[in-house]
Amino acid sequence: MGKLAVQALRVVLAAVLAGTVLIQVLMVWTLISGNDPENGSVPLTALRFITIFGLVTVQVAVVSVWRLVTMVRRGTVFSHAAFRYVDRVIGAIVAAALVWFAVTAVNAPGQRDDPGVTLIMGGIGLAILGVALVVFVLRMLLAQAARMQDELAEVI
Repeated sequence: MGKLAVQALRVVLAAVLAGTVLIQVLMVWTLISGNDPENGSVPLTALRFITIFGLVTVQVAVVSVWRLVTMVRRGTVFSHAAFRYVDRVIGAIVAAALVWFAVTAVNAPGQRDDPGVTLIMGGIGLAILGVALVVFVLRMLLAQAARMQDELAEVI
């Protein structure tokens, strides 16, 4: 992986991490300060809590990807330690799907006249789970590559 690609990815990851932390701080401040412009309406307060948790899933994935990029630069990505970070990314994606299903459930009562919105949101949740499955398949490929590297080291 080239230095430029690694640096560009790190800039993006740092921006995403900083942005999610800022949004979380502002949301928590709104919840605890009593300055809620919506006067604590139940759906909006629930959505704020769900969003705060959803941003945690993004942060876990960002930190894990950062660690994996570091391992790629060092040439240690085929070690067994990399699986821990890939597993965290998979877990974060599954958690994000569950968060999305929670958003769908909170939003559903307001969509009684147009249930298609709820169905579309449910489909998006399934697509997020599909991304987790793709990453899981990539994890299996990483495991195969690690085994092949171990076998090649034995031959040499």
